[in-house]
Amino acid sequence: MPTSNLASAIRSMRSPLALPGFGLALCLGITVSAQAATRLDFSNEYNANSIHAQGDAYFIEQVSELTDGEVDITLHTGGALGFKSGDHFYAVADNAVQIADTLSGTMSGIDPLFLLSSLPFLVNGVDEAHRLYEIARPYYDEVFEDNDQVLLYASPWPASGIWSRDAVTSGEDLQNLKIRTFDRSGTETLLNAGAAPVSLSWADVVPQLATGGINAVLTSAEAGANASFWEHQQHFSGIQYAIPLNMVHMNRDTFESLPEDQQEALREAARRTDEHNWQVVRERTQSNYATLDEHGVTIHDPIPADFQQSLADAASPVVSGWQDTMGERGQEILDAFHNGQTQ
Repeated sequence: MPTSNLASAIRSMRSPLALPGFGLALCLGITVSAQAATRLDFSNEYNANSIHAQGDAYFIEQVSELTDGEVDITLHTGGALGFKSGDHFYAVADNAVQIADTLSGTMSGIDPLFLLSSLPFLVNGVDEAHRLYEIARPYYDEVFEDNDQVLLYASPWPASGIWSRDAVTSGEDLQNLKIRTFDRSGTETLLNAGAAPVSLSWADVVPQLATGGINAVLTSAEAGANASFWEHQQHFSGIQYAIPLNMVHMNRDTFESLPEDQQEALREAARRTDEHNWQVVRERTQSNYATLDEHGVTIHDPIPADFQQSLADAASPVVSGWQDTMGERGQEILDAFHNGQTQ
């Protein structure tokens, strides 16, 4: 090949227009910045209709708006990535997934602080649960930071109750009942009350109901409605056990690798979502109960006062034990809560 032709060929190869797909991108009007959008995966164990997945979708919308689409987050619901809540903490720490929505109590092995929101009969309603979260938020932030993560926002559940095949409205009804619990506090409380609790991840609950491995479930009306529990359970007792939290957390290295304006956008989107989620949970119980009624579920709410008291008695050593385990941190949080402080 003549030298002049060889030089021309080399220049052509070095030209941006000669890069594979570049000319096509220009023809399609795709900009370089659009192609360079940051893509993140977000894992959620619950289904797309759950209060948590809907809150996560709201967060993603806010991020897209605030970053003009430069941060592209894909939400994977129903454990589609193969992670359960119990897997999320280390999966996010290792950046196997960048963001996760995790039931707080499943992280109690990391730090007993994560049992706070599900301590039985500690809060009376959503307003108190929100105040407790605000008091504890700096403590949560510290634990996540120490484990190379960033806490974005909380996702509260409606109050936990008891789903069951037969009515559970007395201490006698609980005796030896094979009931699913979602963390150590629930297991200890129901064991104290005479039940036969079984701790299960959410993904394992429906299969166990279908095979008779369990006869009852400690969870909210919300969760049961999303999983069509009426196919296996005919009763729901609104014992107002707790208003547990899910935590949405992100890998810190990934977060800090973003430009500062995108980091601020994620924090603002998280702030908006926090506010959104606490408002939504206030409205959810009434609509959940309407759904249960439509499907023939008998709702026992309120439960008899003597049954409520027996449950509170069973829970008392659990709360005391948590406080002893937590030491000074637990004392600070509960003192602030009982004294009516916010943050």
